[in-house]
Order: sequence, then C-alpha cells, then structure tokens
Amino acid sequence: MRIHEGRNVKRFREMLGIKQEALAAELGTDWNQKKISLLEQRERIDAPILDQVSKALKIPVEAIQKFDEEKVVNIISNTASFDNCEQPAFFNFYPTFNPLDKLVEAYEEIRRLNEALLREKDERIKILETKR
Repeated sequence: MRIHEGRNVKRFREMLGIKQEALAAELGTDWNQKKISLLEQRERIDAPILDQVSKALKIPVEAIQKFDEEKVVNIISNTASFDNCEQPAFFNFYPTFNPLDKLVEAYEEIRRLNEALLREKDERIKILETKR
C-alpha cells in the first residue's frame, strides 16, 4: 500500500489543531483553504511544496512521507487488549506536571507579552509625536 502524503498532511494538521485557513495563511498569499483541501487529496506532493508544508506544521518531511496509519493501527491493536482493560504502554494518565501550573504559566506569558506590546505601542507613539 502506498502512503498518501496528502492524507498524512491532513492527519498531522488535525492532530496539531490547525485549520486549513491557518495553514494556508502560514504558507503565503498564494495559498487559500481550497488549495489546502486539494493538496490534502493528492497522493503525492512535490518535494518543494512538501518541504514548505512540513516547515509550516513544524514536523519533519519524513513524518509526512512515512506515516502509515495501517501500521499504527496494527501496533495499537497488538499492544493493547481492551477486553481485559490492559492499556498500551504509551498512555500516561499520571502526568509528570501539574496542568494548573502549566495554565498559570501560559497566562503569565500572555500577560508578559501584552505588557511588551503595550510598551512597544507607547514607544511608537512617542516616535510619531516627535516627528510631527
């Protein structure tokens, strides 16, 4: 079975929570949602475009070229028996971090970035006022 690169682009895009419109915007002005949709239908994608898409998604080109859903399903079905509630080894229900701490860190980063934006805005206003 041949690997469908367009379908893999779609899978990775969806796993990353990126909409077609957002990917199109990341790729440049000559891209739009329809063009991304058509790209995701192609079995083979030209190397320069594949490279551009992989950089936009921040994943290696090889991930798109070699991801085989059938193999993944086989691995999962062979490593987990859900009849007796065994879980695959890659499930981690006990994170090594506190999710609330991560949320607080994210809010602090947003606050820091907002303050930086406000400082930059004030600096630009001062520059514009001195030019008058």
